[in-house]
Amino acid sequence: MELPRRPRGDERLKPGELTRLRERLRIAAQAHDLSTVIACAFDHRTRMLPFIFADTRMIPAGVRAIGSAMADAGFDKTRIVLQQWNRNFRPSRMQLDGRIPELFMASSMSLHSESCMALIRDAHRIDSAHRPLIIAGGPHAVYEPYDLFSADPARPGGADVVVTGEEFVLLSLIEAVLSMRGRGESIRAAFVRARDSGALDAIPGLVYSRGGKDGLAEELVDTGIQRLVGDLDELPHPVLGYRLMEPPGRHATLSMRAMPADQVRRYSPLASLVMTFGCKFACPYCPIPAYNQRQYRVKSGERIADEMFRLNREYGLRRFFGADDNFFNDRARTLDIVETLVRAEFDGVKLRDRARWYTEVTVHDTLQMREHLPLMRKSGCRALWLGVEDLTATLVKKGQSADKTTAAFRALRAAGISPMPMMMHHDTQPLYSHGSNYGLLNQIELLRRAGAVSMQVLMLTPAVGSKLLETTYASGQVLGSAGGKPVRPYMCDGNYVIASSHKRPWKKQLTMLAGYLYFYNPVWFVIALIRCRTRVSLMPAFLQIFGMTGLVMTIVRTTGWAARLMFGRITRQSRAPVSQIPMQAVGGAAASHDGSVAPIEMRPRARQAARAA
Repeated sequence: MELPRRPRGDERLKPGELTRLRERLRIAAQAHDLSTVIACAFDHRTRMLPFIFADTRMIPAGVRAIGSAMADAGFDKTRIVLQQWNRNFRPSRMQLDGRIPELFMASSMSLHSESCMALIRDAHRIDSAHRPLIIAGGPHAVYEPYDLFSADPARPGGADVVVTGEEFVLLSLIEAVLSMRGRGESIRAAFVRARDSGALDAIPGLVYSRGGKDGLAEELVDTGIQRLVGDLDELPHPVLGYRLMEPPGRHATLSMRAMPADQVRRYSPLASLVMTFGCKFACPYCPIPAYNQRQYRVKSGERIADEMFRLNREYGLRRFFGADDNFFNDRARTLDIVETLVRAEFDGVKLRDRARWYTEVTVHDTLQMREHLPLMRKSGCRALWLGVEDLTATLVKKGQSADKTTAAFRALRAAGISPMPMMMHHDTQPLYSHGSNYGLLNQIELLRRAGAVSMQVLMLTPAVGSKLLETTYASGQVLGSAGGKPVRPYMCDGNYVIASSHKRPWKKQLTMLAGYLYFYNPVWFVIALIRCRTRVSLMPAFLQIFGMTGLVMTIVRTTGWAARLMFGRITRQSRAPVSQIPMQAVGGAAASHDGSVAPIEMRPRARQAARAA
């Protein structure tokens, strides 16, 4: 199901509310010597196309943002650990500033949820008298918070509380707990008192356990859907988070010091930046619009320019990837940002001479911005990822077509911006179609001729939080196992065929590999090298190298699954995942994050109100 929406007009925080919270915490931090470790869970079995290399060469925006929020609030004793770089890290052995930290936070995407739970269970190995308060967050927590708790005595160990929102929710939680903390009292003990007294119930965006022994939950309480910060300029500066990174290593313990500033660019040459949130399209396979409650939020051009400049000055970072849902969503706001980046000057040097940036857009909006693409290039933009999905609009209709997509790609190339298409393969699409653009290879060839520099081909997979989730399960398309191997969370990235009604699903698996091989191969690498003699950009040739390397890893990881689909017995699921632990909202109502009940806006009373409006 989609996440329910807050009442109209109550989706956002009041202006300045996050800023005031940060100021209050800076005062409170002086009385609390708080230390924190933030771990980003990562399952190395997910390393393949289309995210190969970027998955380990770009510090994720989420954990870095949480680290920035902690440092900004006055809690400087904070360390960020990436399992991408520190796969042997064990929370049970962590010490920061010579002691076990009071807070342990674990952030995870759904793909990495098994690794996340392993981190949380390992943290439970710490003696109960010294165990930190365990807080889970990240995309997996937003949509399936119940999955981060445990009610199984055979596998105890879950989070104490799950944050289903952004920085404001976490900081509000910390403020509430610190307000209850007595002299010499542990943070975990203060949390328990705050929880049991109801002090957390007025903070939307939390799920906490109640009852049961340590590490086990009898029931869950959901405080509801978060309020969103409207002005993204209120967010803490990202430069703070980069100071907290644990250096890459093979040890189970933490280093004495965080990564030196002059090493950041070496390990993370690409920096992620939050510039905008939200998208005006409502694609049924995408959970993003519901997460943003149909809101569009932006940072000012001045703030974005300042972030790029400071990250460049302090860490030498020159390449920035915008964590945008659709950067072209609002033309006026987009132009305000771009024009500011063109004008921005620091220390007598134009920002556009130092910074190169990239982000995501749609074909429809690219055509609307066609006349402004040269300005985009002038501001430092060098590549745009476009959700093409399906050129024929058979699968998804976002105003795209073969002609419109070709026009958009050629306009980008004419402006000196590399188009990076993202494709979705589906059951009814053949490998090749004669006389039409319906086939996968037909569409890849059309995009290449139009100027595509990279290629992403993923199988349509039901995403938790999307409209398609329940119907896809109910129709029996979702696989439970193949050849005796169950579908695991790390396989839900679109690289594995785990949802299909095709009689021979292994064909879909091999079709995706064929599509990648058609685009990434030595022939096109040589052609890219020849063409770069007459073109400024070397990007096509470099991306062919990355693509071929990633394709080898993709083949190694997915051909075994194709064989199971071909020769093994396939079982299917009929119901979408729901909480196995009883779950309710504050006061006993239905929980917002409980997939076993209808979304709030779909209940009879809500429908009647909507019709009346």
